Amino acid sequence: MTVPSNTPARARRIVSSPVRGLGNLSHFCALLLAVLALVAPARADDIGATARGVVRVVTIAMVDGEVVGFGHGSGFAIAPNRIVTNAHVVELAKRYPDNVVVGVVPSEGSKSYEGKVIALDATRDLAIIDVPGARLPPVAVYSGPIEEGSAVTALGYPGNVDLATAQSATDYIHPLTPIRTGGVFSGRRIMTGVQVLLHTAGIARGNSGGPLLDPCGRVLGVNSAITHSEEGDTSFGFAIADSELTAFLAAAKQPYSAVGLPCTSLADTLKRDSDADAQASAQADAAKRDAAAKAAAAHEAALAKARADVENNREDVMALAAVLLVLGALGVGGAGLLELRGERRWAIGAGAGGLLLMVAAAIVFFNRPTGDPVLPPETVTTATPTPVAADTATGKLVCSVVPERSRIVSSSTDDVHLDWGQDGCMNGRTQYAEDGTRWDRFLVPNEEQTASLLQFDPATKTYTALRYFLGADQMDALRKIRSQIPLKACSADPAARAALATQQGAIRAALPAYPNEKIVYRCTADTTP
Repeated sequence: MTVPSNTPARARRIVSSPVRGLGNLSHFCALLLAVLALVAPARADDIGATARGVVRVVTIAMVDGEVVGFGHGSGFAIAPNRIVTNAHVVELAKRYPDNVVVGVVPSEGSKSYEGKVIALDATRDLAIIDVPGARLPPVAVYSGPIEEGSAVTALGYPGNVDLATAQSATDYIHPLTPIRTGGVFSGRRIMTGVQVLLHTAGIARGNSGGPLLDPCGRVLGVNSAITHSEEGDTSFGFAIADSELTAFLAAAKQPYSAVGLPCTSLADTLKRDSDADAQASAQADAAKRDAAAKAAAAHEAALAKARADVENNREDVMALAAVLLVLGALGVGGAGLLELRGERRWAIGAGAGGLLLMVAAAIVFFNRPTGDPVLPPETVTTATPTPVAADTATGKLVCSVVPERSRIVSSSTDDVHLDWGQDGCMNGRTQYAEDGTRWDRFLVPNEEQTASLLQFDPATKTYTALRYFLGADQMDALRKIRSQIPLKACSADPAARAALATQQGAIRAALPAYPNEKIVYRCTADTTP
């Protein structure tokens, strides 16, 4: 393919040069769509995770039913069946749809695909290829600011590597891990009226359409051209800027994933999350201590008041006993005087009354309040901590992302709605397994290359998603393990849940040591009707 005439003399677009003499078209197309046995797995890091969605784009030119040449560039999945690449990589296919076949070769797996150009912007040098039947891991676009000097990585299929390693034309349609090169972001420029990112990551012919990434593997731009180096000049790369890419996708009505959160390391995230847990635990302990101190103070105050009340009651009772005793003595004395006067009948009455009063005085005295006071039941209940139930949070919840505790590479930051039931039943249909105070469930989907460990802590109302971006072979292995787990629906049987926890342990053992994403949500009661 020739360099378009509107390209500046010192900047060249980098689609690879055509290769001629490939033989019969049907034979080549059969090779293009063949099932391939050997697959190179992507590296288990953020750039490697993005590499799963990077593809080689092959264009096959035909004349009179014969293959007369082909070229190739790079691209990346913006949706499972949609590829973004440079317009100049597929321009001939758009111009001559009956004479040029577009092939899409994933970086892994066992299939290659034939695609169709559905959107092309020659000014921005961007295009979208529809790939029916493909299920590629989409790549996220970074929508935040980029600082000059930031590290960047280019992914793609440089032609000079192919020329050095390819044994035949069929090597161009074997799934291979894309080549990565590193550099720094050097600033924004305008080239032919389009905003581009200037960078030092090494790119060559064939890198056209491949992504320029931040350290978290998110797309900053689309590599499109390089400077022409003369007499030892340093080579620079140009990538169509993120602003141009998102405008193109919006015009094409192509949905895409965008993340604006800064790129942080997992180690920093885990430390922040651990610090947050420690702080929350310390605050909870302090709150418990404060509540206990308040309860103890209230208890002591109630006890002091009860003691004062007892003492006052004792004094009142003893005073009453003394009065009764005096009245009794007066009655007995009065009976003696009446007897001397010869008034026996009244003397007997007065004496009996006096004796009764003295007996009453004795009874009152000996039954006066003694010992420690007994607090009312409500006071004792207040002073005693109430145990927290295992499932503090139940019912419908809305969970929002806590950015300072999360590391998000490409996932949505939208709220998550849950319906948590007793015994680890999520949304009325999925059983979670006990893990200490938390409940766990591993998710290994059939159509995605991402495994997740979902955790919910009812006591703290915290929902956590650990996401692992894995290669095709790793996902196949996990799906085989998952198929051995029989418990799917909710169960109140503790033995069945214990078996689920044991079976899920096999999935945990097969996962990498650390996830690519950790998303922490804080949940509150969902009050929406």
